[in-house]
Amino acid sequence: MTDLHLHLDGSLPVKLLEELAHEQRVPLPEPLGPALQAPEDCGSLDEYLRCFDLPLALLQSAWALEKAAYALCRELGEEGLTYAEIRFAPQLHGQKGLTQRQAVQAVCRGVRASGFPAQVILCAMRGGEDPINRETAALAASFLGQGVCACDLAGAEALYPTELYRGVFQYARSLGVPYTIHAGEAAGPESIWAALEMGASRIGHGVRAREDPALVRELAARQVPLELCFTSNLQTKAVKGPGDFPLREYLSQGLCCTVNTDNRTVSGTTLREEYRRLGLTPGEEAVLEENARKARFVKEG
Repeated sequence: MTDLHLHLDGSLPVKLLEELAHEQRVPLPEPLGPALQAPEDCGSLDEYLRCFDLPLALLQSAWALEKAAYALCRELGEEGLTYAEIRFAPQLHGQKGLTQRQAVQAVCRGVRASGFPAQVILCAMRGGEDPINRETAALAASFLGQGVCACDLAGAEALYPTELYRGVFQYARSLGVPYTIHAGEAAGPESIWAALEMGASRIGHGVRAREDPALVRELAARQVPLELCFTSNLQTKAVKGPGDFPLREYLSQGLCCTVNTDNRTVSGTTLREEYRRLGLTPGEEAVLEENARKARFVKEG
């Protein structure tokens, strides 16, 4: 099983968060659950993103980031996953003086120490300053093939249109860095079109592509992989309900779809649980896994 869309800070084991809080003498709210997991009546992506506040506060040192990457990778291996691409935004971990480079080094160390076959994707941030996002892209180039496999654009899509970051990704492309872009989750088809025009190799989410039949045909023709995330899309209201999730619709139209967890802790899920909630047949699971194998930034062998 392969998870290609997995955020480090939204997927930390609760036991690890408790350990980090104890080590850093940070009081935890009681009960802890509501601070870490999106509520059943979560109203939007913006509300969903508030669940990252506590994990981010605890991940402001190299040691904490290394432990986090290690613990997540060990958990993935124990659940039977065979590969994952774990993403995080190094610029969000400098509140106590950590540099982006130090943050990347720490996460890569944790992944390597775990023994689990994962790669790291570095996220530029919507709302982030251009020089800082360019530094993220430059670091992706510097660590490419040394634990990092790509970069990404994450954050509040509805507030910060994808096209605003064209320059950052032109820069990444000039450095030879492949990238995926979050698009078509909180914003519509125009966001996905912009990501494609900017050279994205994959699309994070993409559930709103169906609002534009021409876009669906383009995605099918180009076989651009979509990183679909069922539970989180329900929580962020990117889809209206379980029956509105377009996985089977997209597969029937020839799109290259994958299913991923997005944020295991925030969404209260695992990849196996995502498959179960979707009611996938063994044949559908095989198609999705083959798509994920083809879509990974680091190819097998």
